[in-house]
Amino acid sequence: MNLATIDIVVVVAYALGIFALAQWVSRDRAGTAKNSTDYFLASRSLPWWAIGASLIAANISAEQIVGMAGSGYAIGLAIASYEWMAALTLIIVGKFFLPIFLRNEIYTMPQFLEQRYGTSIRTVMAIFWLALYIFVNLTSIVWLGSIAVNQVAGVDQDVALFALGGFALLYQLRGGLKAVALTDIVQVTLLVAGGLMVSALTLSRIGGGEGAVAGFLILMERAPGHFDMILSPDNPHYKELPGVAVLVGGMWIANLSYWGFNQYIIQRALAAKSLGEAQKGIVFAAFLKLLMPLVIVVPGIAAVVLAPGLARPDQAYPTMLRLLPSGLLGLVFAALIAAIVASTASKINSIATIFTLDLYAKFGRKAAAHDERRLVLVGRISASVAILLALLTARPLIGQSDQAFQFIQEFSGFFTPGITVIFLLGLFWKRANEAGAIAAAIGSVVLSYVFREAMPGLPFLNRMSLVFAITLALAVVLSLLVRARGDSNRITMEGVTFTTSRQFNLAGVAVILILIALYATWW
Repeated sequence: MNLATIDIVVVVAYALGIFALAQWVSRDRAGTAKNSTDYFLASRSLPWWAIGASLIAANISAEQIVGMAGSGYAIGLAIASYEWMAALTLIIVGKFFLPIFLRNEIYTMPQFLEQRYGTSIRTVMAIFWLALYIFVNLTSIVWLGSIAVNQVAGVDQDVALFALGGFALLYQLRGGLKAVALTDIVQVTLLVAGGLMVSALTLSRIGGGEGAVAGFLILMERAPGHFDMILSPDNPHYKELPGVAVLVGGMWIANLSYWGFNQYIIQRALAAKSLGEAQKGIVFAAFLKLLMPLVIVVPGIAAVVLAPGLARPDQAYPTMLRLLPSGLLGLVFAALIAAIVASTASKINSIATIFTLDLYAKFGRKAAAHDERRLVLVGRISASVAILLALLTARPLIGQSDQAFQFIQEFSGFFTPGITVIFLLGLFWKRANEAGAIAAAIGSVVLSYVFREAMPGLPFLNRMSLVFAITLALAVVLSLLVRARGDSNRITMEGVTFTTSRQFNLAGVAVILILIALYATWW
């Protein structure tokens, strides 16, 4: 299917408009040039609406829209737990993690590890995150995005792959995080509006003219197995989403690691003008996460009725886009491109941040490490190299995966338990030291591999819980046995308060009540 002329006009207008907006917000102040704080942390001046929108834009991309719609097609509404439980996780991050990070002026997660544990763990984890972001996350975003562009617009997939990557690079190359964050409110508005249109129109088609609500009720009747939030052990997809583990088990480990200790996510909150502003942004993002399943999962479930027998689940969302009329298709397609570009640009900027500040500035020549112009230049070069590597390796690494979203979750699950242990102990247990942290990092990978090979039937979320428990015990024991250097912990708790505003507390209660209602309805 090719886009009509009106659709192409809409997409081109979006691309030109968002690029121009990014360059406008990236302009330098009169008589000044960008320094590293401007480029990597948006001058620490982001308002709450930019933080909340940018958190969602960084998170929701092709791997979410195409990948989660594909999982909705294959598994059902149960995959929405990744979105709904993330809303509660964000509240926890805003209340308990951000006060410590912002009080200590943290700008990267490896930097926090150095100030809490020592230099070795900072270097090891910086290299790990660079590899993960480039060869798992970035490749999956551009690959799934190219699938969507190919199937909806008829553009050759390789052309789409390099066009998406190139545009995302140029979009943020000049302004860094500020270019990304201050335009993400536009991207998220387009993303949510476009996704809701897809859901409304596909459900209306199922409803036969009776409206979207009637269509949703019919969909529940015709695909009842796709509306079980808690899968039973006899469900063929139990291994991906093992029952109550989504509420009390391994999904918490995955969510805390992703939303609390993941550079390209938390970097937005670290760039806030104040803690209160960061917490408002977190609340905004939490409520958007509650809405996301309607935007990205429901169209995949609708495809079970409207397009049964697809060769691959990841074809579900692009197939639903084909049902849209000209003009509206262009708008929704632009929304998909917006999600891909925003998330890709966010990832590129975080890769550049970690490489420049955690590796180059630490191990490069001392004079260069304090040259602000040089740091910004290195950031731009590393961003360019990162996207090029991702584009060249996307097909061999991601191209053979049937459900890319599940591939990302399972691969990341090798490292997630150890990362969660390292940060939780570092934040809340004074005795934790570098020996325990390194043991947790290594143990997480080794144990995950051993349990996967020894117990192939063990669901990966349950495997993460088991590995988390063992690595936690290992880190605690080594921290007690090995004496830490006296100056190894430079994280201060002086002035840190976990007291939050009345509005934040009410928002947290509202999120909990909404989650209880959702799970009670589709248990």
